[in-house]
Amino acid sequence: MPTLIPLEDTAADIVGKAMRGLKLTDEQVAAQAGVTAAAVASLREGAWDETTARAVAPVLHVGAEALSAMGHKAWRPEPVEVAGLACFNTPFEDMTVNSYLAFDRASGEAVAFDTGADCSGMLDLLAREKLTLKLILITHTHTDHILELDRLKEKTGAPAFVSDREPLDGAEPFAAGREFSCGALRIGSRLTWGHSPGAITFVISGLEKPVAIVGDAVFASSMGGGGISYPDALRTNRAEILTLPDATVLCPGHGPLTTVGEEKAHNPFFTA
Repeated sequence: MPTLIPLEDTAADIVGKAMRGLKLTDEQVAAQAGVTAAAVASLREGAWDETTARAVAPVLHVGAEALSAMGHKAWRPEPVEVAGLACFNTPFEDMTVNSYLAFDRASGEAVAFDTGADCSGMLDLLAREKLTLKLILITHTHTDHILELDRLKEKTGAPAFVSDREPLDGAEPFAAGREFSCGALRIGSRLTWGHSPGAITFVISGLEKPVAIVGDAVFASSMGGGGISYPDALRTNRAEILTLPDATVLCPGHGPLTTVGEEKAHNPFFTA
């Protein structure tokens, strides 16, 4: 399982996402923070400045210490591995995207979470470990997460399921709260929308550690942003993900794996 996937976002990304979510201009942030609009724009565009960052952090409701750590590239989550869980990191345009396979060795049954931009690695692991794919569970329907859905279904015969708030051809809709099973694994579903209309976090029990597949709801030291609703993205992340036990492994759609405890301590969006 990859352990050195780069962080998805920079300090500048955090500033930009918070400003867009709060619908604040450079001038508005500057007026509240006591800095110049040019300094805010420079920070947002990627030029790190500690003084400006600490001034704007309370205006943007992000944690100053966590933002500073990102600006200095001083933090990344400890590498995480879980027996029975594989991460596939595939290139898509100018980024990479994660998909996951969880499996129960006793039954030989597996469940896929998203497909990424290329499901070849997933198919190879299924064949190599003699696993049967029983389910394909989709966190949300952005193209990079479902690009290979038709191929994965064709190659495995597994049915796909998607939130009823994001209907998708070739996937059966379900309401958040439904539980799925795969061998000895039990998988709950939680609505963590805001980045997309019906994003789902899947919480897996039955592996050696508690695991949550969070899609783009949360990244290591960041979040997907509020493409639909920034306030609801923050609210559902806090209510449905950060209330899980600190040891819960978080499997995001981009960037490295992390844990609830790490994000509560180091994610600027949740440390203000």
